[in-house]
Amino acid sequence: MNLKVRMVEWLGSAVFSILGATLRFQIEGDGPLRELKRQGQPVLYTIWHAHLLPLAYLHRGEGIVVLVSRHNDGEYIARVVERRGFRAVRGSSSRGGAEGLRGLVRAARAGHDLAITPDGPRGPAQVVKPGTIVAAQLSGLPIIPFALGGSRIWRMRSWDRFIVPKPFATLQVRYGEPIRVPRRANPDTLERLRLEVEESLNRLTASVEPPP
Repeated sequence: MNLKVRMVEWLGSAVFSILGATLRFQIEGDGPLRELKRQGQPVLYTIWHAHLLPLAYLHRGEGIVVLVSRHNDGEYIARVVERRGFRAVRGSSSRGGAEGLRGLVRAARAGHDLAITPDGPRGPAQVVKPGTIVAAQLSGLPIIPFALGGSRIWRMRSWDRFIVPKPFATLQVRYGEPIRVPRRANPDTLERLRLEVEESLNRLTASVEPPP
């Protein structure tokens, strides 16, 4: 393995664990999710790319299969999340999309939860790309949108204003209602559901973000 990749993997994993151990989460709206899990139903989590870091800590060790970009930084991300109990499938809407989608569908059929950042890896921010809806359609998994907010956070100067929580922050996490995509949905229905997921994520985000 490339030495640089190995170093980023080790340092990223260490920072992830140390920072995450100081965080506290206040969770709301997870009743429907818990009922699906009680029934043994895998789900497709959707979160905005900006919320990825703290929510990855919240769901660590669950064996969730995540779609990781084939861009140059994707190898670093894949190594770090795999050390925290996730599984990575490589691909994105712009590079390796079909291969990534096939990997997600295979994982869903094997009984794994999936996770997608539907505005990643390059934006535009808070806009759901069609691939998320296609993944739900082909896998048969219900989409679970969720979002995170809090006052003790840093925001990076990135396209998505990526969130890094400050040590010992208390973060609000809110889950939305499951959204199902019929296998035989026509293009108009797929677009309607894409907008529904986007509106749900933005509504959840607005509900947990502190006032300006």
